[in-house]
Amino acid sequence: MLSIQNITKSYSNHTALSEVSFEVNEKKIFGLLGPNGAGKTSLIRIINQITRPDSGQILFNGSPIRPKHEQYIGYLPEERGLYKKMEVGEQLLYLAQLKGLSKQEAMKRLKIWFEKFEISSWWNKKIEELSKGMQQKVQFIVTVLHEPQLLILDEPFSGFDPINAALIRNEILELRNKGATIILSTHNMASVEEICDDIALIYQSKKILDGTVVEVKENEKENEFLIRFKGDLIAFTQSLWVDAKLISKKEVGGYHEAKVKLLNDKQPNDLLKAVIPHVEVHSLNEVIPSMNEVFIKKVEAINNNSHA
Repeated sequence: MLSIQNITKSYSNHTALSEVSFEVNEKKIFGLLGPNGAGKTSLIRIINQITRPDSGQILFNGSPIRPKHEQYIGYLPEERGLYKKMEVGEQLLYLAQLKGLSKQEAMKRLKIWFEKFEISSWWNKKIEELSKGMQQKVQFIVTVLHEPQLLILDEPFSGFDPINAALIRNEILELRNKGATIILSTHNMASVEEICDDIALIYQSKKILDGTVVEVKENEKENEFLIRFKGDLIAFTQSLWVDAKLISKKEVGGYHEAKVKLLNDKQPNDLLKAVIPHVEVHSLNEVIPSMNEVFIKKVEAINNNSHA
């Protein structure tokens, strides 16, 4: 769907993006991750053709991106942009027609969305009369109403309470299931774990990691396991000997829980064989890092190398 190829962008003496490349696959949710100032917004502005890169190119369905592609893209900016004095219905009809919908088709689609979001009573309200969360619902409808092939959502859950955040999350998943390709720009790693298929991590203007969420987490595993047991903690620790390292331990509900790192190419069965004669094992689970842990690990490694 979208091919980002060696994009570089500088402003005065600041490099916003440096040789950034990745692929956004069709009908997937792609997480564009990174802290504030990493370069995410600069890249989004280039995709939306608000600014141009200094070098590199972006391909949309195999062709260099051009103004004609704008009709296929929906963009939800982090800074919402609605006309405060206009009524909700009037504004949505106006913006829908700007995106190429007839008034009749716009009314048909808006009715569906207003019923889905339970906001039919808002039609004649002015935007300035709505709460921030209510305005965000309206902005989301504006973004998706023309059913674009590519949706770019910049911090779409910002400002929502948990119930409405779940509502928007479910709608994003439904749009993906109906065939939309979605770029989700965020620094909220929990939302990435929940809904993203693929990710790219940008830090200090460079892409430092990309792949599917599953692959990235698998690649960052460190052969650690969480074992839950009853019995003598000292006997358990001594049974590990030289083939495993005790990382941490705690008591939970009458059980010991220990995080253990296996050494010397040892496997989970080796761990069980070593400890079962000494304690009563109730569970053994591999420790899979969260996206937040992956993010912190990668950033810390870069910072440590730069200070070395």
